[in-house]
Amino acid sequence: MEKLRKGLARYAGDLVLVAGAAAITVGAGMIYLPAGLIAGGVLAIAGVILNSLGGGDEP
Repeated sequence: MEKLRKGLARYAGDLVLVAGAAAITVGAGMIYLPAGLIAGGVLAIAGVILNSLGGGDEP
């Protein structure tokens, strides 16, 4: 259980980013399907860019 808690704490920011992107994509897709697909692609690209610029604990 402690291992799970540490893992969630380590990736909490990424999990919130993915959940928010999924919510925006589904919401846009409920209005107009192509808009949802486009929003999902844009948010996936933005997530990769933010993840690569994040840095983390590495020097």
